[in-house]
Amino acid sequence: MALETNAFATYEAVGNREDLTNAIYRIDPTDTPFISGIERAKANATKHEWQTQSLAAAASNKQLEGDGFSAAAATPTVRLSNECQISYKVARVTNTQRVVNKAGRGDEMTYQMMLKGLELRRDLEVNVAGTNQAKATGTDTAARALASVLSWLKTNTSKGGGSGADPSAADGTGTRTDGTQRAFTESLLKTVLQSAWTNGGKPDTIMVGAFNKQQFSTFTGRSSPIEQASSKKIVAAVDAYESDFGRLKVVPNRFMRTRDCLVLQMDMWAKATLRDMNTIDIAVTGDSVSKAIVTEMTIEARNEKASGGVFDLTTS
Repeated sequence: MALETNAFATYEAVGNREDLTNAIYRIDPTDTPFISGIERAKANATKHEWQTQSLAAAASNKQLEGDGFSAAAATPTVRLSNECQISYKVARVTNTQRVVNKAGRGDEMTYQMMLKGLELRRDLEVNVAGTNQAKATGTDTAARALASVLSWLKTNTSKGGGSGADPSAADGTGTRTDGTQRAFTESLLKTVLQSAWTNGGKPDTIMVGAFNKQQFSTFTGRSSPIEQASSKKIVAAVDAYESDFGRLKVVPNRFMRTRDCLVLQMDMWAKATLRDMNTIDIAVTGDSVSKAIVTEMTIEARNEKASGGVFDLTTS
């Protein structure tokens, strides 16, 4: 078969309109389980401070009848701090792009600012849960840095061999030293849960990357898939873990380090905000418009003994 003589086809046509769907499809993840799950606090200075309190160790307590009272030594509070870190994203759009006819969106600047806001939320999740970063006060030439979750966890940890080490102090001033990676096992997790409970913690959330979320689903009680014939489903995932010390949610986090498993008591962490996410108009320097989305925040580690982590895990 061949095109008939003098049949005018789309290949020769000049004025056919384009067929462009009036929608834009985006699949990049925007869920931020750590930032979204912890509590909220207000920071009032670039150095945000809080206090923790410990009780005297429990001991046998028997006294003589009629004995005179004597005071026990008082346990002072511990004063901790973290630095507020500034994070921002800038959108810049030419005035021409703002007025041309576009598919899938109206004003280009409004659309770009929406995207930058989503990107900034992802960055904040990386800042607190996906970096191994100590706090830094900053200078005129160096940005302030908040101490990420990893720089606080010291008491209830399981780490790999070799040079693997916890931060030197649980105060945000140090970082973890990565050790030799090993497979994630239920035994490693149980060790951390027991330690957290012994120290008074009540962890409620286990946070892992994609590979170790699948590893977790092979733990005891789910070593093989369960088929539900009535609903025609095969269940091979674990979204909750009944431990000897309570029930924990199992949450995958795309933005944390994949070699880590965080065992968290979520109400013992808080996002302390000095400046809420807000839009700033940037001065015009050419035939374009620029806006910035800016926030300034840090995290409170209200008591790191309530949480813990299994570190140095294999990721493939």
